[in-house]
Amino acid sequence: MTIAAKICGLNDAASLRAATTAGAAFVGLMFYPPSPRAVTPAEAGTLAAQVPAGVGKVGVFVDPDDELLDTVLAAVPLDLLQLHGQETPERVAGIAKRAGLPVMKAIRVAERADIEAARAYEDVADRLLFDAKAPKTMADALPGGNGLVFDWNLLRDAAWRRPWMLSGGLDAGNVADAVRISGAPAVDVSSGVETAPGAKDPAAIKAFLDAVKAL
Repeated sequence: MTIAAKICGLNDAASLRAATTAGAAFVGLMFYPPSPRAVTPAEAGTLAAQVPAGVGKVGVFVDPDDELLDTVLAAVPLDLLQLHGQETPERVAGIAKRAGLPVMKAIRVAERADIEAARAYEDVADRLLFDAKAPKTMADALPGGNGLVFDWNLLRDAAWRRPWMLSGGLDAGNVADAVRISGAPAVDVSSGVETAPGAKDPAAIKAFLDAVKAL
């Protein structure tokens, strides 16, 4: 089975080019200002214009209001919206309807109950993404991209009615184990291909995608 890969939090042309030339199925653009990976709608529009056909352009949002959604969608031709906040199933459905685009809901995981909570989104989201939940004691934690790993066994043998993706602390060195243990059909990386928060490393991006292709 071919494993699809998403490189998230891209904010410069060099890293975007590294992702698309090395085989990323998706590229993620972050519209959450507190994140060091955030881009403006204008910056994202410029980057999106460089994405070749066949690579999905994902807009990452955290509890966005309608004004932000409308502003971004007017400037950036996105293919998929990723919702990484506390959006309820009703809000996810509303965003999908307003945007007229498929939506991927991120679920933050620390224990089995978090996995089961994802069931509430299967009827309203087109995809699910499982990421590590930051502990309450972690200073300056972001909704995602903290480089944390959760227990991949929690996803083993789980059956989902929607396509899903694994995230959380992945890198070229552990992605094979992550897929083997979790059974993930797709993977998502951000901090695992950076030299510092928000600074993507083209060589690390290629290494990660090469590792995924070798699965």
